[in-house]
Amino acid sequence: MTEKLTSGRGQRELRVRVKTAKGRKLSSTLWLERQLNDPYVIRAKKDGFRGRAAFKILELDEKFAFLKPGVRVVDLGCAPGGWCQVAVARVNALGENAKKPIGTVLGVDLQAVEPIAGAQIHQLDFLADGAERQVKAWLGGRADVVMSDMAAAASGHKGTDHLRIIALCEAAAEFAFDVLEEGGTFVAKVLAGGAETQLQATLKRNFRKVVNVKPPASRADSSEKFVVAQGFRGRQDPDLDGQVPAD
Repeated sequence: MTEKLTSGRGQRELRVRVKTAKGRKLSSTLWLERQLNDPYVIRAKKDGFRGRAAFKILELDEKFAFLKPGVRVVDLGCAPGGWCQVAVARVNALGENAKKPIGTVLGVDLQAVEPIAGAQIHQLDFLADGAERQVKAWLGGRADVVMSDMAAAASGHKGTDHLRIIALCEAAAEFAFDVLEEGGTFVAKVLAGGAETQLQATLKRNFRKVVNVKPPASRADSSEKFVVAQGFRGRQDPDLDGQVPAD
């Protein structure tokens, strides 16, 4: 079951209409109109975030409180950097609050990402051979939070796209099992579609609490949702009868 977070923010005041320009497809015009009227896009520009996705992690953290001062965060698929921006502020990575512990934010993406003050950003194909070892080396220790907004390029086929993003989520989860401190948190984007059953079972075996959430910043017409797994047990191998360890 997927929880739906609610928010009273982001009310529209005026709607911008976009006329179809010469050489522009109707689909492009509709996309542009949606962007111009999206309250989260407007707020992102106003608040200095690199994209509306920043509000997804903000809303998730408001509910589950995993980005605390002093924690060590790994952000997989971090481009364009909105999640890192939120993490830097919430874990006190810049040390702006002298009374609170200073956290660490490490971002990784296939694309080049403009530098973010307080975050270590690296360009890397996370699925390449040796990539996990490299990320661990950059991290220099264990993490308290692993979060993934990784997504494969859309193929136009819903089933294929679903399988691809589940594969990315599974890769991120395997990485999390290796680097998380006990009690740590894993947050990842998935697409509703049915193939995530095995992933859910694996997460429930390794974490004390696993919840599926659709934050308000996730568009209503999108099949996107997020899995939030908290209370990492330490890596758990399946029992012979497939049972999840009891608390």
